[in-house]
Amino acid sequence: MVLSEKPGNGGARPGGRTARVRTSVLEAAGDALAERGMDGLDLADVARRAGVGRTTVYRRWGSVPALVADLLQDMAEQSQPRAETGSLIEDLTANAHLVRETLAHPRQGPLFKAIIAAATCDERTARALHRFYEVRVREWAPCVERAVERDELPEGTDAHEVVRAVSAPLYYRLLASGGALDEETAERSARAAVAAARAGVYVR
Repeated sequence: MVLSEKPGNGGARPGGRTARVRTSVLEAAGDALAERGMDGLDLADVARRAGVGRTTVYRRWGSVPALVADLLQDMAEQSQPRAETGSLIEDLTANAHLVRETLAHPRQGPLFKAIIAAATCDERTARALHRFYEVRVREWAPCVERAVERDELPEGTDAHEVVRAVSAPLYYRLLASGGALDEETAERSARAAVAAARAGVYVR
């Protein structure tokens, strides 16, 4: 899947002071999460890092879960758009490389680890994380839908499940096995998802 998941050029941020403050605060929050994890995320510290008044941060976000939810929304909106090459394997390989690059990134990898860990015990963070991935999966699902239209995949293939299958092995390595997050692993994840989809595994 999407994310980037790391910030990209998927959408243009609106201008104005309010938007600049939000951008600065969310960047500071992401830095703090990557460095210290969820337990070390403090609104006053985020305000200091962002160079804004703490009352601004408390008034607009009010709590750490609310700030993290906004951070995830912004990341989903700014993530890089899907590739559409006319080839399912090339599209999903591009997706896998994007996910791998994000999870292996020295800032984004720890950031995602912190958010995922927090989501296991905080319902608001969990909902925000689920929304983030829903946005990214929807962004890439048309690549699979086009493949069905081209008769590359069986009719009734669940496009969302195919996209999820691409990134699942990469997240497993990040969170569980500690295996290498290299380009070969990303390409193998894409090939495995495509092979399973062609075999009808994801037909509803």
